[in-house]
Amino acid sequence: MAVERRFLTDELRAKGRRLEGYAAVFGAEARIGGGVVETIAPGAFRATLTANPDILALVDHDAARVLARTRSGTLRLSEDTRGLAFDLDVPDTQAGRDVLALAERGDLGGMSFGFTARDEARDGDRRELRAVDLFEVSVVAAFPAYASTVVTARSQAKPLPPGLAHAARVLQILELTR
Repeated sequence: MAVERRFLTDELRAKGRRLEGYAAVFGAEARIGGGVVETIAPGAFRATLTANPDILALVDHDAARVLARTRSGTLRLSEDTRGLAFDLDVPDTQAGRDVLALAERGDLGGMSFGFTARDEARDGDRRELRAVDLFEVSVVAAFPAYASTVVTARSQAKPLPPGLAHAARVLQILELTR
């Protein structure tokens, strides 16, 4: 099963060393190609979040530009009545500094997420995602498919811990995207 990606936009602001907002919003429509209109049902991320896999926060779906991850605690994800909320500690790396600078200027395009559908409903040219396996959320520079995310930045609570787990996850994501 191929990994799919969806993009969302809304306001993007920087106020420090943390980003927070929504990577997906329930009920928002996106045109995903071939005339298909897609929405996300409430609860679509519940199984993934309950299973607690290692989910990454990336820049433009690029596994070489990791911002945070759930396993290290630098990325926190939750579902609420609006959608898939995220909160991440931005690293003091070139990618992190670039994202913060672009967020401060209001130049980012939005958020995106990489997933495979576990359960979906189709009715003609309409598709509803009911359950997904989430692999990553991404800050994107341009051209999101959905227009309903919020990203803000605030001061970082703690520095990123050192480790080699990143390399293993990068390889895993590269295998999934082949």
